[in-house]
Amino acid sequence: MRRKKYIDHLFNKSLLAASLMLFMSSCDLFKMKNEEEDPDNMIVATVGNANLYHSDIDHISREMSPDLDSAELVNRYIQSWVKKQLVIKEAGQNLTINEAEINRKLLDYRYALIAYEYEKNYVEEELNKEVTQAEIEEYYQNNNKNFALKEIIVRTNFVKLEKDLPQRRQLERLLNSDEESKKQELKDFAIRYANNYFMEDSTWINFDDIILNTPLTKNNNHVQLIRNEKLIHVDDETYAYYFKILEYRLQDQVPPLEFVKDEISKIIVNKRRAEIAEKLKRDIYNNALKNNEFTIYE
Repeated sequence: MRRKKYIDHLFNKSLLAASLMLFMSSCDLFKMKNEEEDPDNMIVATVGNANLYHSDIDHISREMSPDLDSAELVNRYIQSWVKKQLVIKEAGQNLTINEAEINRKLLDYRYALIAYEYEKNYVEEELNKEVTQAEIEEYYQNNNKNFALKEIIVRTNFVKLEKDLPQRRQLERLLNSDEESKKQELKDFAIRYANNYFMEDSTWINFDDIILNTPLTKNNNHVQLIRNEKLIHVDDETYAYYFKILEYRLQDQVPPLEFVKDEISKIIVNKRRAEIAEKLKRDIYNNALKNNEFTIYE
């Protein structure tokens, strides 16, 4: 008998909380009395017994950017509200609704939302987002096979210039040179003559990205091309395109650490985030167990 009374008490308490939340959250279906009686708060649209008031859409024009069309946004909002209310009205006429089940789902959703917000705020306060180079290197050494490439990546110098320029031969000499002193001269050349260029030769980049909008996109065998040519040169009707391949990695190969460094940092931080969340749940449970804050009846 004591157990039944306890369960009934919990059910009634939950049902009351759910009903209150349903009433408070259904702003589209119910309006506070003072809003309806406010003579300046005009009704904008009506569906059945539901009213949309001017105060409900006033925030749109106040919060939007001046570059946007406020009349269009307001009209879209009104149309969306009307459609939603019509669906609710249709559902109410044709659907047998289990009020207790709806209330239970609302209560479950509310509790889940409260728990989520608390957990998120707690985790963000406790989370250390700083990741050291040593941590990145250790994770890379232990998991580098998980980063097998799905595309070709390269370190390259890329120059696009008008193909009729007489300076093309000078460019070819600079690209073919391995002298350290020629690197700055190559950059100066690109700045002066190139229509487009990429000189970040310490940066790994997706090969498909660097050849975008060039004739190389029509080449179906990029692997053979990269393996056989240190300096790739193609022309179209107007421009000449040069790619000096400094280093490359092919599909299914392990990428260099520099290419996946940012991804590894995010993985490490996300692992910390998950660990903090799990520890929080364990601590809350263990503290409640220690203090006899809950009872499980068999």
